[in-house]
Amino acid sequence: MLTSNLKVVEKYDYLTEKFRRGYEFLRTTDLKALAVGRVDIDGDDIYASVQEYTSLKADTCKFEAHNRYFDIQYVVEGEEQFGYAKRENLTEEAPYDETNDIVFFCEPEEAGTVLLKAGDCIVVAPEDAHKPRCQAKEACYVKKIVIKVRV
Repeated sequence: MLTSNLKVVEKYDYLTEKFRRGYEFLRTTDLKALAVGRVDIDGDDIYASVQEYTSLKADTCKFEAHNRYFDIQYVVEGEEQFGYAKRENLTEEAPYDETNDIVFFCEPEEAGTVLLKAGDCIVVAPEDAHKPRCQAKEACYVKKIVIKVRV
């Protein structure tokens, strides 16, 4: 979720153009035709990760966060219950993986969720932890595009 604090919000002002390019990719590309994998938009600065999966029970999914990238997560097909929590309130389950820019967290006492359906998107900042791939009412096929925007 794009929530922030006034102490840090200005450090991301320079990303406006990168976000615009990511949204433009989502608007102008035949997303249903994309194969699973990476699609470069601007090298490592902006790229799309095309994902297809069956949503899972929430207790099998994990909270995660990234240090180097914002995520713009866009659901092309299907739906998922998307968990979110402030990263600063969570306990790391394992150390940060520098190579894959990911850290996993233990399940928090409190977290929010939002239902994402086809056509919905959510922006996840490095300060946010998120729990993707969770089924809503029942497991279903999901096609999602995650636009990675380098900080």
